[in-house]
Amino acid sequence: MPRETRGIVLVLAVAALGLAGSVALAQDGYAEDRAKIEDLQARYMFALDFGDAETYAATFAEDGVLDFGMGETLGRQAIRDLIASMPRTDEVTEAPDGSKLRPAAGRHNITNIVLRIEGNRAVGRAYWFHMGNDNAERSAVLDSFGHYEDELVKVNGEWLFSRRKIYNEQMPNWAAKGGNPAW
Repeated sequence: MPRETRGIVLVLAVAALGLAGSVALAQDGYAEDRAKIEDLQARYMFALDFGDAETYAATFAEDGVLDFGMGETLGRQAIRDLIASMPRTDEVTEAPDGSKLRPAAGRHNITNIVLRIEGNRAVGRAYWFHMGNDNAERSAVLDSFGHYEDELVKVNGEWLFSRRKIYNEQMPNWAAKGGNPAW
């Protein structure tokens, strides 16, 4: 192989390695962002289930919007106040008959997370469902489900909800209108 051809092959090989490295870095950035967004989703769920209004509100940007069947709640402080005003499950559902049944509890779960991340902004879609044991036997029951439509923003390296719309298929005024929400 002539010297000039070897030089061109070497330059192309170095360029290909550089491109492969750039692709790997881009994928690593996506993986890190996705992991942070999935962590945000989990912190949101734990805060909701345990009545932690501060942590729940902290998953939203300062000017974030929580949108659900009862309307929009604007801003982190208003979101915190809304969650703080909700009755705690264990305070409301203790067994009134003096039995030894533990208080009823519920846990939200999230699944099928679809994300489109572009720089410091992202949109997401995910299913959610709720398991509860608010019955005489305290047995687990799937009692509601729906999906989220999210807009997210990265602030100082941390992902936050800028808008979260909640659909709940048991509530007529919260139910989705149909169609695939995940693009």
